[in-house]
Amino acid sequence: MPSIYITGKIAQSGITLLESRGFEINVNTSEVDLNSAQLKEIFSKYDAVVTMINNKIDKEILSSASKNLKIIANYAVGYDNIDISAASQKNIVVCNTPGVASESVAEYTFALITSLNKHLFAADQFVRTGKFTKFDPDLFLSKQLWGQTIGIIGLGRIGTFVGQIAYGGFRMKVLYFDVKPAEDFELLCEAKFSDVETILKESDVVTLHVPLTGKTKHLISKNEFKMMRKSAILVNTCRGPVVDEEALVWALSENEIAGCGLDVFEHEPQISKELMTKENVILTPHTASATYETREKMSAITAQNIIDVFGGKEPFGLVIE
Repeated sequence: MPSIYITGKIAQSGITLLESRGFEINVNTSEVDLNSAQLKEIFSKYDAVVTMINNKIDKEILSSASKNLKIIANYAVGYDNIDISAASQKNIVVCNTPGVASESVAEYTFALITSLNKHLFAADQFVRTGKFTKFDPDLFLSKQLWGQTIGIIGLGRIGTFVGQIAYGGFRMKVLYFDVKPAEDFELLCEAKFSDVETILKESDVVTLHVPLTGKTKHLISKNEFKMMRKSAILVNTCRGPVVDEEALVWALSENEIAGCGLDVFEHEPQISKELMTKENVILTPHTASATYETREKMSAITAQNIIDVFGGKEPFGLVIE
């Protein structure tokens, strides 16, 4: 039977499904990411490889792929870590796990929004460090989210759910940008289709939900921060390089924006030291999709993608160049 290498931990349900179909499975149980040499060796030996978003599968690694390698199954919704063109040239199918993380990432996005707006992390540290000695009516004052304007850049499933939470839960005014207007979303959330510049200028909260492409890299840089309200907050739960991190540090230092919440970083897992010292910043370790439900769905889809490819069927998560 075909052999599969899994480069990191995945939910057991997917492994069990693959084993029930007779696949031979090896898993990297180390906490350390595989390096380029290790990945090249794996690609030269196995019939299928399950990759993580932090595995950079470039042309060099793909050049070592054996003729028997049929599929790279990315354990993620995104797939910008894989050179799709190079894989296609080697007749290797690339799959992802589309649609599974939308609800969890939307929930997490709003957790960052509310935490930033209400200064929750700073207030928590204030208590933990013994500074809370009496009630102070002026302590950690914030604006109500109720009725503020949220700008959603990228209206996929995640952006749509964020808009529903914002409008349905907080009666926020919703502005959004995507490749084209979404009439159903506009009716559901009284949302207004806007360009990016308008969103940056008019929003109290700007949240990013775009894929990483050549066009979206550094979509938010110094000029964009200058457009934003000084009282605005930025949240990024999509891809780190969408935000120019150096420009973000500048914007925070110059009080061009009021704060930001980041679950992804431009040079992940490295994070600029300046960001680490800012009190008006919340930093989390790429965990927006980390729910039990999402991980189980990702594992099942990953396994089924592999089963379908070896069964001669078109997989659900097929990535087309």
